[in-house]
Amino acid sequence: MSASRLPNLKLLTIFATVARCQGYSRAQQELNMTTPAISGYMSELEQRLGFVLCQRGRGGFSLTPRGEQFLQYSLQLLGTLADFDRQVEGLKSEQGGVFSLGVVDSLSTDRRLGLAESINQFSERFPAVYLNLSVRDPNELQQQVLDNRLDLAIGHFPVNVNNLVTLPLHHEQHWLYCSDSHQLFNRAEQDMGDLHRYGFVTRSYWNQAELARRGFKASAASVESIEAQLILILSGKYIGYLPEHCAQPWVEQGQLKRLLPQQFSYQAPFSLIFRRGRSREMLIRAFRDLVKVRVAAEQ
Repeated sequence: MSASRLPNLKLLTIFATVARCQGYSRAQQELNMTTPAISGYMSELEQRLGFVLCQRGRGGFSLTPRGEQFLQYSLQLLGTLADFDRQVEGLKSEQGGVFSLGVVDSLSTDRRLGLAESINQFSERFPAVYLNLSVRDPNELQQQVLDNRLDLAIGHFPVNVNNLVTLPLHHEQHWLYCSDSHQLFNRAEQDMGDLHRYGFVTRSYWNQAELARRGFKASAASVESIEAQLILILSGKYIGYLPEHCAQPWVEQGQLKRLLPQQFSYQAPFSLIFRRGRSREMLIRAFRDLVKVRVAAEQ
């Protein structure tokens, strides 16, 4: 490919976003573009490259084999450029720059982690640093750390990924709950029967093996966040798992109840992750140490 045919960064960014969102329509909001505009840019990229990147049709969106390979090249390049931009920002001030942190949702009530307190201490120490905090599911967090779009992430990561450093933090307790409007709420444990007969809400990022480890083979609803899961459980039509710290205020108000806690519960190991090779960077090292000290003090 000649230099004149090399795709520009805007086209690469659009392509990477479309691939991550699995389609043009889902990428509209993130890119702030219409579907026809995205389609036009994708056509331009394919024309420059000389091969097809994706298929769209009744079967849904999918990358071609060449598209899959080109996506990996694109993510590597975009990650390198993001790392370059971050390093240049750091030159402006010894303690300045941008720090991008990613977390799973529903951490504001997790007192053992104390994320707000760690952020407070970090901001006091580095007042010139621009902090970017985003909430994503575990798979997205791992990918964005790999791509250098995030400097550091915190959450439950069931799958180990190469080139990521994992620092264990603590275990988050989860119980199975129903709401006070559910038919199980006023039943004694011995009268509940088989809980698999009731509608169970799962998380979209759980695969079948993960679902089975939680004691269920099928679900009646799916959500992308714990906040959405809480809403469905409170509706009275579903049962589902919630972190104890998230559910506790509702339990104290008499609106949520644990179901068969001896049988249905699990602990999610939480970790802090960052890309291998970046452990010496000042901001990553500083935030990592603040979180470690906070978690150790709460144990």
